[in-house]
Formats: sequence, structure tokens, C-alpha cells
Amino acid sequence: MEACLKLTGLLLGTLLSDWLTAVLSRDFTLADIVQLHLSATPHPGGFKCFTCEDAEDNYSCNRWAPDKYCPRDTEFCYTHHRMNGDGESVSVTKRCVSRDECVSAGCMQHEAHMVCTSCCEGNICNLPVPWNKTEAIFSTNSPLNRVIRVSPGKVASLSIIIIFFMRNNFD
Repeated sequence: MEACLKLTGLLLGTLLSDWLTAVLSRDFTLADIVQLHLSATPHPGGFKCFTCEDAEDNYSCNRWAPDKYCPRDTEFCYTHHRMNGDGESVSVTKRCVSRDECVSAGCMQHEAHMVCTSCCEGNICNLPVPWNKTEAIFSTNSPLNRVIRVSPGKVASLSIIIIFFMRNNFD
């Protein structure tokens, strides 16, 4: 009987140890957002970003990010991720920014650290951190230059219609 109790204690201890390791080493995911409810925005087009300053990792940043709307003069969510030579997080900074602060998106080596920055447009879109140049991007929901682009198929169709009407009007 005593052997069974010791074995049970050992198995429970191992299970608890594995669970703690998994919880402490994981990244913040959408499942960690308990309930994201819509509320009245303080201004038209209002949005939220995860915000933190020099957090030790992404989980810590997102876990304790204040739930408040970005100021009116900002348009994007910004993430600055600094990693050591082994690729482990050293610090994470996230905030609401204007377009001008997003031009430096990408990764670069800075002394012994790799620094990756990214910007995104949308409500709490800066959930993940950029780990490499593929993830360190400036992503928007609409073109930055606001030029209306017409697809080549539409141009060809429009050209055929114009030629048809011109031909019928001159005959």
C-alpha cells in the first residue's frame, strides 16, 4: 500500500512539473484572450493594440497589456522584439503608432542581439512577435498610397466596350 502511495505521489509530482514547464514556457495565443467584447469606441475607427514596454517575453507583454483604445493620431500596432544570440526573447515592446514609425519594419543585427520590428493594422493585431524577416513586416488592410487600382481584366473589358460604342457611333 505504501509503495502505491509513493508511486502515486511521484506520478502526480511529474505531471505537475510537466504542466508548470508547459505553462511557463509557452507563448501567448488567441486562446489566452478570455473574452474580447466590442465596446463603444472613443472615436470613429478606434482600435486597440497590445501595449507594453520592455517586457521579458511576448507572454508577459500580452498578459499584462492594458485594455484601452489607441489615441486618435495613431493608425497601427507596433511590435519591437529583441532576441539574444541563441534566439531567445530579451525584450518585447508593443504600442500604438503613426505610419511614420512603421517604416523601419524588418530585422537587423544590433551588437549581440537580433532586433525585429513589425506593424499591423487592425484591432489587437500585434498578438505575435516577429522572430525573423518573414514575420517582421508592415501589413495593412488597405493600400498606403490610397490609389484606386483597376485590374487588367477590367481595363480590357472597358476598352472593348469603348471600341464597340465608338465603332457604332461612327458607322
